[in-house]
Amino acid sequence: MVMGVSAAVLGPTFPDLARNVNRNISSLSEIFIGRALGYLCGSVVGGVLFDCMNHFLLLGLSNLFTSAGFYLIPFCKTAVLLTTIMSVTSISFGILDTGGNVLILNLWGDKGAPHMQALHFSFALGAFLSPLLAKLAWGTTASAQNYTEPNFDRSALNRSSAGTSYSLLAVPEDKNLLWTYASIGTYGLVVSVFLLAPFFKKNSKQKKSTASDQGARRAKYHWALLCLLFIFFFFYVGAEVTYGSFLFSFATTYVGMKESEAAGLNSIFWGTFAACRGLAIFFATLLQPGTMLVLCNVGSLVSSLFLVLFDKSPLCLWIATSVYGASMAATFPSGISWIEQYTSLSGRSTAFILVGAALGLMATPALSGTLQGLYPDLPIILYTCLGSAVLMIVLIPGMYKLATLPQKQKETVNGEDQTFLPSSSGEQGRKCKDEEKCN
Repeated sequence: MVMGVSAAVLGPTFPDLARNVNRNISSLSEIFIGRALGYLCGSVVGGVLFDCMNHFLLLGLSNLFTSAGFYLIPFCKTAVLLTTIMSVTSISFGILDTGGNVLILNLWGDKGAPHMQALHFSFALGAFLSPLLAKLAWGTTASAQNYTEPNFDRSALNRSSAGTSYSLLAVPEDKNLLWTYASIGTYGLVVSVFLLAPFFKKNSKQKKSTASDQGARRAKYHWALLCLLFIFFFFYVGAEVTYGSFLFSFATTYVGMKESEAAGLNSIFWGTFAACRGLAIFFATLLQPGTMLVLCNVGSLVSSLFLVLFDKSPLCLWIATSVYGASMAATFPSGISWIEQYTSLSGRSTAFILVGAALGLMATPALSGTLQGLYPDLPIILYTCLGSAVLMIVLIPGMYKLATLPQKQKETVNGEDQTFLPSSSGEQGRKCKDEEKCN
């Protein structure tokens, strides 16, 4: 939930942050690059540290870094400092994401689909609450439209912020922005206490993972399959973050909605996202992860197509946004659970997949935001979502083909690797170092 609130709050507060650092939205797109680079580094580092550190200590410290970053963000008065702090804070995001997914896989293996859905549901719930906290609970003080219009007169803004332009850190004029980020930082601080508590208990011992006793599956084309999933999550996360981050600004400037309506639309997106992730916990006990993956992608394709065709219709925007949020909900956890059925994921393998997600988080929103600023009369954000949905649909058959090729299974017995391969009679033959013992 800390990650969900922290990730989704950027969308509705993006205009306020731009105002705070004396920039417009289109010129502040580098913040997405910085955030994604931090997430990228955190994913890689987390995949390594999770195999050699106490899980509770690592997750607790990551939450502490998140809290510290969110306390500092509203005080940033320059775009460079804001991007830097966002990047450092996102390192903890990457560690939390990698650590949480690997921990679920270690505990339940290929039987952990409902648990994986529950883990990602908590993220979606936080993302749903975030716009409500940012715009409805604390409110807003100015219109975002002034900072996205191409003919916006920046001279007044420069004069109003002249007193703070010489300092890197200062108390923001918009106290609502301050209280929004301080609330999230405090929440993360409380959660970190609960995560660190088991580490400091005298009798706290990390249980040996049950999945390690079940044998490690490895697909014939293990890394080729991981590479396809790398690309798949690149498009998925890029589209999800782009739509969630720019939906508020898109609705106010392109469609002409009021800020309260745009905040409600943002909440609808994350609300259906969270609700369907909650329902996916139960659906995961009835449907195979592959089936859920296909259904989610078909829904994303249809809804994004309607968004492009009826981009000026507020009614269509409400309906299609709801469907799009619902369709995107279970895609990520279903993808992780699906690949675990065919090849086991270690901390480093999971980190590799999440690097693809981090690159999508970095490249897609930044490019889309820049293009939207250059072509304000075109719904670039919607084109991005539709193009990503098409490419994801194309990738699914290739991933399935690689995953269903003959597999080899590897199991560790008494500290030594034993490789099992199917024999001509259908039974499994075993390769053993001590031939006499085998006989």
